[in-house]
Amino acid sequence: MAGHSKWANIKHKKAGVDAARSKIFSRIIRELTIAARDGGGDPSGNPRLSLAIANAKSNNMPKDNIERAIKKGTGELGAGQSFEEIVYEGYGPGGVAYFVEATTDNPTRTVSEVRHAFTKFGGNLGTSGSVSYLFDQKGIISVPAEGVDQEELMLEAIDAGAEDLNDDDEEILEVSTRREDLATVRDHLEKCGYTIKNAELQWIPKTEVKLDESTALTNFKLMNFLEENDDVSNVFNNIKMDDETLAVAEQL
Repeated sequence: MAGHSKWANIKHKKAGVDAARSKIFSRIIRELTIAARDGGGDPSGNPRLSLAIANAKSNNMPKDNIERAIKKGTGELGAGQSFEEIVYEGYGPGGVAYFVEATTDNPTRTVSEVRHAFTKFGGNLGTSGSVSYLFDQKGIISVPAEGVDQEELMLEAIDAGAEDLNDDDEEILEVSTRREDLATVRDHLEKCGYTIKNAELQWIPKTEVKLDESTALTNFKLMNFLEENDDVSNVFNNIKMDDETLAVAEQL
């Protein structure tokens, strides 16, 4: 699990603070809008919206932006764009399985661009279900590691219903939960005084693929290309993100 976070950290450092924040804000705004559209604008009765608001605040999104996105979702600011959530599955170089989440107002455009990305780097876009069986969806709560007693965090998390704590990353501790327990565990940890950097559902690979340097580099280029697409929300794969592989990402 920590591999996904380490890659995200590398990506953000190279993109620069402003570019990284812009992408994060865009993602959160779409999530706020969809959550409000599907479950209403009251976070107390809409767990998905409550989680989206919490993530927006932890990423220092201005209150006005949050409220505007919610009102767009509920229709208070007019119909606006009609976003659709779509998942794409495929294989990258070396047989790496990819699970790509997108939020788009034009599915025809997005599928064409995602297919082009896979083809450009020697992969191929698959059909629905072609790789999903290789992943489990989990709730992942990211907590900055500085000053945190890991044993205490683990005990509090497990007590709230979490499944595990991953400490492979020196900067970020990742608490994993069942998808339905994500909001509950997140709220409990926040009430206990822990800083929550992010809390979201991620697709975690059941098994990982170790790649040689050349194949890893091509996959990282594919990941970059996909993530630069404004419609793409998340890119998950089953690359084994050990230190040797992540060193390859630094070459980009």
